[in-house]
Amino acid sequence: MPFINIASQKNYIAFYHMGIYQPDLLKWFQEEYKLFSKKKLDMGKVCIRFKKEEDIPFKIISNLSRKLSVNDWISIYETSINSARKG
Repeated sequence: MPFINIASQKNYIAFYHMGIYQPDLLKWFQEEYKLFSKKKLDMGKVCIRFKKEEDIPFKIISNLSRKLSVNDWISIYETSINSARKG
């Protein structure tokens, strides 16, 4: 069950945080990102892309990592899976 992952792609560094699917966390991240980086936010649903290592705002990544615990993510995941099975 993925939660946080990092990948080095050909043209960028990808940081994946599954908790970004949560609307409140996504909104928080998008607002905070502006305070920590002058670069335009380049992201997909859970993938945040950085062209160069020096572009990574490590402070906001650290803050994001503390916003949702692994146990909270497991609870969200299990609730989602159980809802999908019932529906």
